[in-house]
Amino acid sequence: MEFRDYYQILGVERGATPEQIKTAYRRLARKFHPDVSKEPNAEARFKEMQEAYEVLRDPEKRAAYDQLGSEWKSGQQFRPPPDWGSGFEFSGRPRASAGARARGGGEEELSREDFSDFFSSLFGGGSPFSARGARAARGGRDHHARLDVDLEEAFGGTTRTLELKRPEMKPDGSVQLEAHTVRVTIPAGVTEGQLIRLAGQGEPAAHGGAAGDLYLEVHIRAHRQFQLDARDVTVTFAVAPGEAALGASVTVPTLGGAVAMHVPAGSQSGQKLRLRGRGLPGTPPGDQYVQLKVVLPPADSPQARALYEEMRSKLDFDPRRT
Repeated sequence: MEFRDYYQILGVERGATPEQIKTAYRRLARKFHPDVSKEPNAEARFKEMQEAYEVLRDPEKRAAYDQLGSEWKSGQQFRPPPDWGSGFEFSGRPRASAGARARGGGEEELSREDFSDFFSSLFGGGSPFSARGARAARGGRDHHARLDVDLEEAFGGTTRTLELKRPEMKPDGSVQLEAHTVRVTIPAGVTEGQLIRLAGQGEPAAHGGAAGDLYLEVHIRAHRQFQLDARDVTVTFAVAPGEAALGASVTVPTLGGAVAMHVPAGSQSGQKLRLRGRGLPGTPPGDQYVQLKVVLPPADSPQARALYEEMRSKLDFDPRRT
């Protein structure tokens, strides 16, 4: 997808104040609103600058967008960083519901299909911004943050200290990232997308009420050896032709350590064997699937080639016939 420079779209500097951003948006809205504009690309331009305003008027979205840096140019090929959203704490408040299309510069709401792929990849469903934060009566709003963990941490559980950056609006209208730390216990068997609640660590109450909660959404990093599906894990395991054909006892890695496993005679490459309860802990626990990969010895010596020739002549085996 292509990168979008929202500051360039609205024609403002990166250090523009919220009032300058609003003024630029309203000026462009009067020029490109489809109901009144004579410009040939008015509708597309109107959606583009609305999307830019959706990000730059929101202190949290703007602070996160600014972390991408100023080196990106509109039209460059872009992919969000794999840890996009990590380290940020968001209020997760719902988007404003008011705002029908208004003639001559009123603020409108884009429908979901109007957003570009660039916007959706950063701020759409699955991002911290898609959460819905509620404010308790006379209390603070719940906050949300992303928590990236390794698969080993999800299996065994651990305790982590996180440094989170919370966008705060300064008196002059600019946004400043305020860092603070939280300590979290990650339970054994935590799964992708699970929420860990830290009571009272969200938004402070303005007038003595209860503070909101902080919800950490778990994301499990990809592992070099194991593939995760809910609580089940899969590992690809190499076996020799003799082990697959005749059967063998082998030692297989699992998240809890190496275990013995029997490869039945006549096993085929791609076949999956199950180790019950060897996935992520839970009620019930997940399983581990061992996907066999038959690896042939190289025919890189006269003796090895002779053995292959003897096997070909004596076995009368045609894999395409079966």
